Amino acid sequence: MKILLTGSDGYIGGLLGPYLVDRGHDVIGLDTGYYRTGWLCNDGVARAPACLTKDIRQISADDVSRMDAVVHLAELSNDPLSQINPSLTFEINHQGSVEIARLCREAGVARFVYTSSCSVYGAGFEDTKTEESEPLPQTAYAECKVLVERDVSAMANDDFSPTFLRNSTAHGASPRMRFDLVVNNLSAHAWTAGTIRMTSDGSPWRPLVHVLDICEAIACTLEAPREAIHNEIFNVGDDGQNYRIREVAKIVAEVFPGCELTIGSSDGDNRSYKVSFQKIREHLPDFRCRWDVQRGAEQLRRVFENIDMGLDTFEAAPFTRLRQIEHLLATGQVDKELYWTLDEAPAV
Repeated sequence: MKILLTGSDGYIGGLLGPYLVDRGHDVIGLDTGYYRTGWLCNDGVARAPACLTKDIRQISADDVSRMDAVVHLAELSNDPLSQINPSLTFEINHQGSVEIARLCREAGVARFVYTSSCSVYGAGFEDTKTEESEPLPQTAYAECKVLVERDVSAMANDDFSPTFLRNSTAHGASPRMRFDLVVNNLSAHAWTAGTIRMTSDGSPWRPLVHVLDICEAIACTLEAPREAIHNEIFNVGDDGQNYRIREVAKIVAEVFPGCELTIGSSDGDNRSYKVSFQKIREHLPDFRCRWDVQRGAEQLRRVFENIDMGLDTFEAAPFTRLRQIEHLLATGQVDKELYWTLDEAPAV
């Protein structure tokens, strides 16, 4: 398939592009370049697809024409970043994503894979959430996911098949690393400071999924029969990987022995949800999660050892979404609408 991958220089995209190339697809990347100056380790560089530097608000029909599929990752991510300017988040994440889908439908792009999030479930300790559960988004980021699902689903027809993948919270190593994800953050603290710090009491539930398993889910969606994926929502993860945060911390402590484990009281984040992944197993029988938190933390430790990672790398702005955007704003590299003020984005 000829595939346009938006967000190709991001945490998932940095792995997904080479992954799809290895499966025989013709991939073109597109990315605004906010995080391009961050590169943790040399993995998949030779196979990385060519990348067009472009803001998703500026995508045209020419960018998606002649594509068999578009995989759309590129949005402002994550919850803290989306709260800086909620109206801008809605412009980019909701309106921008819906516009891309509209362009795809008009250009005859048969498949549109949208990476949503299990964060749409919001809060609720008791019941296990399925794709039929009522969303309860707690942030602008999650609310935009719900709105994109609603509006793009309404566009589905005989020639345009959108699929919505509600990813669990990701973890694991990527060249375009993120240290603002719970397993990655706890592991990096353990390695660089000898501490495992939780700001909450660790009671909230989170489903977790390795970034390579997300890549597998996207690939299986692209390659599945149309009737299996047409206008469907899938939770991405595994039933055995719903964790309380304190369980995650204990696993990280086993992988990084000798660390001091500290537990807080409350960080003001009331999100808590357990999720069922039965549907994706039924519709995409080739998909299976091959990683768990234990294996993901062990992978992170190997990477940290191989690159001799120090505190300066862990705290580098490009590896934390909110910190990097604040840096670009403070240094005048982007304006208040997050458009580049330079002639072009960094070409690193």
